[in-house]
Amino acid sequence: MEHDDIIRMAHEADCLDTQHYGTIWIDKLIRFAELVAAAEREACAKVCDGIDRRYINQADKCAVAIRTKGDE
Repeated sequence: MEHDDIIRMAHEADCLDTQHYGTIWIDKLIRFAELVAAAEREACAKVCDGIDRRYINQADKCAVAIRTKGDE
């Protein structure tokens, strides 16, 4: 997720007052969004971890792909 996307979504959620926020607040908001995204990726990857063992190769690939998504 790009920083501009985070700012745009914060505006859409009415979380930002354009007259009263500064760089420190934006940096904290971006860090919060990154943590939320990482937690969601991990939750999705855990679903893959729980897939029937007969499909383990595909499930493992899925879990790895989801977990590394944040490293891009």
